[in-house]
Amino acid sequence: MNAPRLTLLLALGCSGLFLSGCATFPEKQEAATSPLTAGNVSLTLKKGTTTKAEVMKNFGAPNLVTKNRAADEVWNYNRMSFTTRVGEDSGSLIFWSGSRAVSTATTKSFDLMITFDASDVVKDYSIIQASY
Repeated sequence: MNAPRLTLLLALGCSGLFLSGCATFPEKQEAATSPLTAGNVSLTLKKGTTTKAEVMKNFGAPNLVTKNRAADEVWNYNRMSFTTRVGEDSGSLIFWSGSRAVSTATTKSFDLMITFDASDVVKDYSIIQASY
C-alpha cells in the first residue's frame, strides 16, 4: 500500500472518531380515552340487535346524522389523533459543534358509520381507519 493511500485511510478513520452525532426523540403520548376503537365497535354493535339508545350510551352523540337513499338514518362518528415527536440532532467536529431541531408527526383517523332501520336498530355499520 502506498503512502498517500494509507494517509487517506488513516485520515478517514480518525475523522470518524472525531465526528459524533445523536438524535433524541422523547415521545409524548396521550392516553386513549375514546370508546371509538375497532375492537370496541365490533364487541358493542350487533346487526339486528343493538338499538340507537345503546349506541348513544356507548359512543355518545354522533358527529353527523344523515339519511341514505333508502331513507335509513345514518350516524357518523369521527375521531382523529395527532402524535408528534420532537427532538434534537446534534453533531460535533473538533472545532465546531451544532444542533438542529427535528420532528416527526403521525395522524390517525377513525370513521364509524352506523345505519339504522325503521325500528331504530342497527342495520349495518362500517369502519374506516387510516394512518399517515
